[in-house]
Amino acid sequence: MNSTIELLAPRYDIAWYPWAVQYFFMIAISYASLWLAAPALVFGKKAWLPTARLALIACVSTTLVAPVALLADLHQPLRFWHFYAYANSHSWMSIGSVVLPLYLGSVLGFAWLAWRPALQAQRGTPGLGGMLATWLSMGSGKTPRAVVAVVGLTALGLSSGIMLYTGAELAIVKARPLWNTVWLPPMLATTGFIAASGLVLVLNRVSGVCSQDAIRQMLYVLLVACLLAGLIALSWFLDGVNAHVGSVAAALESVRYSASWRSTALWGSTTGIALFAAVLFLLTRPSQRQKVARGVPASSQPALFAWAWLLGLVAIHMGWMFRWVVLMDVQHVARNSAGFHHYGIPAGSSGILGIVGTFGLWLAAILMIELFIPWRQAQQGGLIATSIHAVQDASTQHLTAKQGASSHV
Repeated sequence: MNSTIELLAPRYDIAWYPWAVQYFFMIAISYASLWLAAPALVFGKKAWLPTARLALIACVSTTLVAPVALLADLHQPLRFWHFYAYANSHSWMSIGSVVLPLYLGSVLGFAWLAWRPALQAQRGTPGLGGMLATWLSMGSGKTPRAVVAVVGLTALGLSSGIMLYTGAELAIVKARPLWNTVWLPPMLATTGFIAASGLVLVLNRVSGVCSQDAIRQMLYVLLVACLLAGLIALSWFLDGVNAHVGSVAAALESVRYSASWRSTALWGSTTGIALFAAVLFLLTRPSQRQKVARGVPASSQPALFAWAWLLGLVAIHMGWMFRWVVLMDVQHVARNSAGFHHYGIPAGSSGILGIVGTFGLWLAAILMIELFIPWRQAQQGGLIATSIHAVQDASTQHLTAKQGASSHV
């Protein structure tokens, strides 16, 4: 007797849309750039001050935009209150719903304390900027440096919670071997530092700050972060090759016969190695070593890292594309059958429009800070005693004295 067996496979929609990529990308830049701002604004390292000012504006802008992308990824944004009405201590998403608002508040408080002395210096100036400075500075009292350090340390502690929960909520998904690995959370963190340092390099160029010290420091961060990312990727691969069972072995088996995944692996490794080699070349080229040996300061070497911002763009690309591969391409791998599912990026808000809109919102946040916040004068508390009017008065007195002196000659 002949018989026929029919297998029916249901059609599943993807769980996470590109909004999730935007959130994981923005929040990674947020916590990584906060750590880049910490040496100067928390621990008082003056040499890091130009870097810290650039990193702080990157941190604040991405911290404001990241929750918007997260709410959009809920598909029904107004249901966010379910996390609080039905809290679950065993859910990393539920834990993140508590950590994220605390982190947001600590970052904004830390930024306000760092920007407050400069805002106080603009009190009373004509125009909308002076009015906002008067309102935002909240008085003319001194900003205690100890308070800045305490709030900064609190934000750093909460940022560690953000690193943990964003990595853990992916790593605990046993249905996805490509997610269910202990190597994923540290890889997300290291690629976050790669993207954040790249963004600081780009902001250093487009903002006109053009600090050679900031370029040098970010290149060293890029060098270390790329090296760590390479070691993590190699460890993940060797773990899967040498193990017969386990999530990493299952992950490699699930994509072994996929040409697109082989291309992705080739792209990632090639880009990472090229970025690492380019940064290493800039930091160790003979002309640079000779200038350092002669005692030439970095500030007097304007052409030293003229094209470093291009490496920053590559670094940002790496950070974003890694999250796209992890969050979107992994969902193409079939869970209950062989093969891969095709996903076409829609043009609407759940696709291209959402991606462009998120970056547009981030750009708007950057521009608003640029217009109304004197972020270039951020410091570790204290008080900028000299206001803008005082500077103008001093300049006028100097010019008058100079003219008076010349009239007696």
